[in-house]
Amino acid sequence: MGRSAAAGVRALLAGDLVVHPTDTLYALAARAQDPAAVRRLVRAKGRPDGKPLSVALSSIEELERWGRLAPPARRFVRDGLPGPYTVLLTPTPEARRRLAPEVAGGATIGVRVPAHPLARELARRAGPIVATSANPSGAPPTRDLEAARRAFGSTVAAYLDDRPRPSGTPSRLIDLTGSRPREVPRR
Repeated sequence: MGRSAAAGVRALLAGDLVVHPTDTLYALAARAQDPAAVRRLVRAKGRPDGKPLSVALSSIEELERWGRLAPPARRFVRDGLPGPYTVLLTPTPEARRRLAPEVAGGATIGVRVPAHPLARELARRAGPIVATSANPSGAPPTRDLEAARRAFGSTVAAYLDDRPRPSGTPSRLIDLTGSRPREVPRR
């Protein structure tokens, strides 16, 4: 993981895009505090304007910096993260000021703490990072690094691989903005 993480961190800090494994899928990543890099990610993916992106963090301790946690949310976070969930929170004022609008410009912010050591290391050293599935918008998720490479080519500066391999199942979306956690169907 050492050389792989270092190459990914260098690329992210330079404003470049990176593909890396998570516990769920391979992710296409950019620094969430770099609006130009996030716009490049949106273009590379062919993602519709206005569709929000989630942010990946290295630990649950970072969550409250970016999203508000009510007591039911704290319980879910403590029991479920790191893990295969994207949680929806109300963005903090700092999130609105410091993260790209595609991440924190709406009523909610999607946050992941992936259960993959490389993904968390990238988020710790270069993060927070936008981490969306590494596939063109509307296409099925890529199942391996070569499929991601075919999809994005030289648009991505670093393709990282490490064990464990992703499960191939997208994260579950959990709304933590209300009085109790509620799973939200993905669109």
